[in-house]
Amino acid sequence: MSKKDRQSFEERRAHLATLSDDALYDYFWELTAKVVDPLLALGRDFTTPAIERSVLLRMGFSSLEAAPIVDGALSRGLIGKGCGHVVWKLSQALGVSIREAGTALARGEHWDEAERLFAGGAK
Repeated sequence: MSKKDRQSFEERRAHLATLSDDALYDYFWELTAKVVDPLLALGRDFTTPAIERSVLLRMGFSSLEAAPIVDGALSRGLIGKGCGHVVWKLSQALGVSIREAGTALARGEHWDEAERLFAGGAK
């Protein structure tokens, strides 16, 4: 490292030099949140049916199963919650597997329960 680079490094780290390991740890996670939070917000606010189908396919559902789940979520205003999230939350509420909850939604069952689970802005 050149003398100029070393000096620049020392100047850039000056505000960190007095921090303890715990304080550095906390500062790291604070900065990480500043980077990650906007990405999470974009994912929440700007999903698409294609993205949601892709998520469901990766969860093990076929395209024939994923399409009606996405359509159902879209028509009920739940797509912004994430179709995988809807399936997972329903499976937890019903006490069944993710697969069972998803296939039930694909058959048109339990949509009232899914809507109730997300009523009032629930996460």
